[in-house]
Amino acid sequence: MILTTLINGVQNHQPRTLEISELAQAAVLVAVTDAPEPEVILTLRSSEMPTHQGEVAFPGGKCEATDRDVIETALREAEEEIGLNPETVNVVGPMSQVISRYGFLVTPVLAVVPHDVVLSNDSDEIEAYFRVPLSFFIDGEPDNIDKFGSFKGPRWQFQSFTIWGLTAVMLAEMLNEFCGTQLELAIGHIQDHMDQLIKNNKEG
Repeated sequence: MILTTLINGVQNHQPRTLEISELAQAAVLVAVTDAPEPEVILTLRSSEMPTHQGEVAFPGGKCEATDRDVIETALREAEEEIGLNPETVNVVGPMSQVISRYGFLVTPVLAVVPHDVVLSNDSDEIEAYFRVPLSFFIDGEPDNIDKFGSFKGPRWQFQSFTIWGLTAVMLAEMLNEFCGTQLELAIGHIQDHMDQLIKNNKEG
């Protein structure tokens, strides 16, 4: 069963951690349902948001001083954005960190939620939430491979939603690492990220 394989893989994995004190930390919740056909829960961010406007993303956001760790951040943000009750969430654990183009050190946190979990999109940050079967990514092919500097990752079209960018990179790395896919992927070089962030800050 793919969900069992995924859970065991993450529990026995030593995730990549990036010691970069210059970057603010953020966390996202990679919530997968416990249905016979597991689905991953994604959101469509509001076009009014300051970053990632109108893009598909995992629930998540910036770590606050009151958060004990990245897991609490991911759970808090998921509750705020899609009404996911933390008590219904079985946290599996953090996965490998990545750097966003907006200067955040992002930790994806895998979690399992009931297939009939009740969600909402009442948050001003989210226009919609939706579910995608893991088999869609595992058995199918990406529509394109995007390149952003030293980043490389897949782009999928699912119904009216385009899944790309850092969200697709984190998803593809998880699938490659634990689900046997061989999606074309490059997380980029850390120094390239830092140089680009410094350049953007100067230009801004």
